[in-house]
Amino acid sequence: MDALILEELSADTAQQANTLELLPGQERFANPVTYEQADTTIDVANTWSRVIRSGDEVVGFVRAYFDPDYATDELRCCVWRVSVSAVAQGKRVGRFAIEAVKQEALRRGFDQLSVVWQADDEGPGNFFRKLGFIETGQSDYGDVIGSLPLR
Repeated sequence: MDALILEELSADTAQQANTLELLPGQERFANPVTYEQADTTIDVANTWSRVIRSGDEVVGFVRAYFDPDYATDELRCCVWRVSVSAVAQGKRVGRFAIEAVKQEALRRGFDQLSVVWQADDEGPGNFFRKLGFIETGQSDYGDVIGSLPLR
């Protein structure tokens, strides 16, 4: 795999990001209920969406949200979505994506990063725990809230 490059989402890359072929069954974990419910209340100006390329190929997508005034603490600085193509999984693409979000959060002055995932053994919980996220609660919709101190 070529070196990983982070690139702002554009019209040229949006379709590739939206059609990443995940491992079977992973689609159901892409958008926890907490995010589905909050999606209508977020300010799109505070979203941060990037694709991850390896050479000419889009191998991943990451979306984060940064709003220090958002009503719900765990959604003020959070990873909203991480998708890695099936062929690129296990090759540090997801780790690269989370590191990019951490750096952007620090640049914006945040000291904690959150993520929400569905409470299911097959879901992304183990991935986030390996990166240092600690389970700190449960959302009103039963999703797990994970937090990672940045300083």
